[in-house]
Amino acid sequence: MLEPKQQLEILKKGTAEIISEEELLSKLEKSYKTGIPLNIKLGLDPTAPDIHLGHMVVIRKLKQFQDFGHQVILLIGDYTGMIGDPSGRSETRKQLSREEILKNARTYEDQVFKILDPNKTKIVFNSQWLKELTFEDILKLSSKYTVARMLEREDFSKRYHEGKPICIHEFFYPLMQGYDSIALKADVELGGTDQTFNLLLGRTLQKEYGQEPQIAITMPILVGLDGEKKMSKSLGNYIGIDEHPNEIYGKVMSISDDVMVIYYELLTDITKHDLEKLKEDLNEGRVNPRDIKMELAKKIVSQFYGLENAEKAEEAFKNVFQNGNLPEDIQEFRISKSELTDGKMWIVKLLTSLNLSSSNSEARRLINQNAVKINEEKITDPDADIDIKDGMIIQVGKRRFAKIKL
Repeated sequence: MLEPKQQLEILKKGTAEIISEEELLSKLEKSYKTGIPLNIKLGLDPTAPDIHLGHMVVIRKLKQFQDFGHQVILLIGDYTGMIGDPSGRSETRKQLSREEILKNARTYEDQVFKILDPNKTKIVFNSQWLKELTFEDILKLSSKYTVARMLEREDFSKRYHEGKPICIHEFFYPLMQGYDSIALKADVELGGTDQTFNLLLGRTLQKEYGQEPQIAITMPILVGLDGEKKMSKSLGNYIGIDEHPNEIYGKVMSISDDVMVIYYELLTDITKHDLEKLKEDLNEGRVNPRDIKMELAKKIVSQFYGLENAEKAEEAFKNVFQNGNLPEDIQEFRISKSELTDGKMWIVKLLTSLNLSSSNSEARRLINQNAVKINEEKITDPDADIDIKDGMIIQVGKRRFAKIKL
């Protein structure tokens, strides 16, 4: 284990805020002297099935604590997930069923171990203790915080002043998250900057229940492929860590040069010195941004699939985008002749059948945007019936391809 001050210097990199830095150093020093690891908590509500690069910002920080010998606790919010985190929301979330939550949770467990060591990671579900609370316990918990303080939250405050409904159960979300910290005796909790209120409430509740308050470490919010909004699957501006290496590589290459620097800082192990030099080289025109971005794409793919697959993804990118060739490994999709009408299929149905679009409406939008090609020819009519041929190649955008196998 590194000395406490060395740990702190590494942990500070890329963080938005540490509340408080002095308290964290004190905890690190105590752990170093006693040999007792700190409990490091990260809560994830599995409200969607996939983890994307936005999640990886905080998971990578979790990995640093793990590398220093501390106990990493990945909390799956199967109970809080049924409420849905109100942070940053302009309206009440749709509540998911427990079955939906558990299904998503299984994919989370598989995906986080692309970064974390499964043998050194403790996975817990907050239903373990939250379902055991009596109504008396819940009344006691809710008495520890006031409605006035809840309404200080920017999202609640905005909805209240705009006359938008705030359901009572939404107030319980930060209380439940705070109670998770009590149940786990968390020394440190990680989260995005949008989680600051929830993390600080955890500190408050731990004091109320006689525990030493946790350190709150917030991480910057990663912007999505649009370069403006928070990376989100619902906005379609995300890079999923379970996507094909070629897809991840291609998506990283599509980001702007400004966003590229942010991705380097938050998603790689680049040192502060090298990051400053990179910024300077880019500003002075001493390096080609495309080359720097290709190195970034390779680094990110390597984290999830290894260097060999990252290099293959790079070659595939060069082959398609620099040389203008079709990919060598286009996935084949088998279509039965019984699915066709007079040997034809509606273009919208074809795109959804090949998983090239998630819905009919998206397929129509892609066609209207001239993003769909069949054998190199653009398809402009969303009502067209396509004559299906064996070996036909369908392309959507720059990176998605499919080959027909009859």
